[in-house]
Amino acid sequence: MLGRFLGMAAVIAVASVGMANIASRTRDARETEAAAAAADTNGNWTTRPRQRGGWSSTPSATGASGEVRLDRAGDSHFYAEAQVNGQPMRMLVDSGASIVALTRRDAEAAGIDVDALPVAGSATTAGGVVPVRPVMLDSVDVGGIAVRGVAAAVLDADIGVSLLGQSYLAQLDTVNVEGDTMTLR
Repeated sequence: MLGRFLGMAAVIAVASVGMANIASRTRDARETEAAAAAADTNGNWTTRPRQRGGWSSTPSATGASGEVRLDRAGDSHFYAEAQVNGQPMRMLVDSGASIVALTRRDAEAAGIDVDALPVAGSATTAGGVVPVRPVMLDSVDVGGIAVRGVAAAVLDADIGVSLLGQSYLAQLDTVNVEGDTMTLR
């Protein structure tokens, strides 16, 4: 049962990252700049591309204890600079992912011996079928909001970026998106 759950979570996670990667490749910086220059100035945000660029969303303290704000990145997603088992890594915030999903590279950087983990299932990705390995993380910390004992899965494939899923997000008091800002409390 756990294997099926983790397998489905991995499929959802991989699909989310795959779609983000496809979307980011369909528009290069020149197209974005040209579209922004050509857009009229009527203030209608639905007809203009975002003018924020880059791939990082940097948490910024708001003065309130235990609150982190993330700005929407140029690809329309939110990214967090997290600490997993004390090691820094960039993660895509994915509220549709049931659990935290780590790339092999990120898992190894966090001190996890991936090859020692049992394979609990597989996920079908654009690159083929990949093994899914469940793991319990000691801690996940985003901007000082730490959660201990976080269920995760290591996807033994290059999915591009690790996912910050519900096994972390559901432990928070609030996850709120207003405009181009996500607030975690």
